[in-house]
Amino acid sequence: MANLITWWRDFVDLVFPRCCEACSRGLVGNEATICTRCRIALPRIEKNSLYAELIRYQFVHIPAVSSTQSFLLFTKRGKVQKLLHAMKYKGNQEVGLVLGRMFGQELVAENRLPEAALIISVPLHQRKLKQRGYNQSDLLAEGLSQATGIPWSGSVLTRKKYTETQTGKSKKERHDNVQGVFEAQRQDGYESVIILDDVLTTGATLCACIEALKDAGYKQFHVLTIAMAEH
Repeated sequence: MANLITWWRDFVDLVFPRCCEACSRGLVGNEATICTRCRIALPRIEKNSLYAELIRYQFVHIPAVSSTQSFLLFTKRGKVQKLLHAMKYKGNQEVGLVLGRMFGQELVAENRLPEAALIISVPLHQRKLKQRGYNQSDLLAEGLSQATGIPWSGSVLTRKKYTETQTGKSKKERHDNVQGVFEAQRQDGYESVIILDDVLTTGATLCACIEALKDAGYKQFHVLTIAMAEH
């Protein structure tokens, strides 16, 4: 039976080849979504690197932020950009789940998982959610939850105003664009939470989310992003 399943999978791959979303090479065997070579070679942000220090610097003015970590380095036309674009614009939701699980597995393996009771995803406005059909941050949060055992919620934060995309805006414009955009619902029993987003640029969106969560009574925050944009 095992040989028959393997034969059938190889036949299907021959007729309908599956490709890695990072490098476009054909997937083989049990590979799924991202090939083994790319899973190993994706550019990690090491915990003591300059990029890790830059991430901490972006939130140093918020004492309630206890830790900050980004998983991968986002570069233009790089593999991380291809993966995130596949997730956000090509409808490949599996990419989000895989990246979330990969991040969570490495945090656990390296003993870097924050002590938090809940993972909170950054929300989309209902108009954009309807257009896309899903929130990419929810997928990442679900994958991270699967790997770590920490529950996640996509309903604690809501985006009450529709805003223009942050792409192409200056740091001040990004900050102004998201002021007062978010509101949060209090959930008792969750003092320390992880807030998770896809790409960290200036940190304006995450800072606005944290302010809304503080207003709702949350006390301690751990900022996690799948990627950090190279400056």
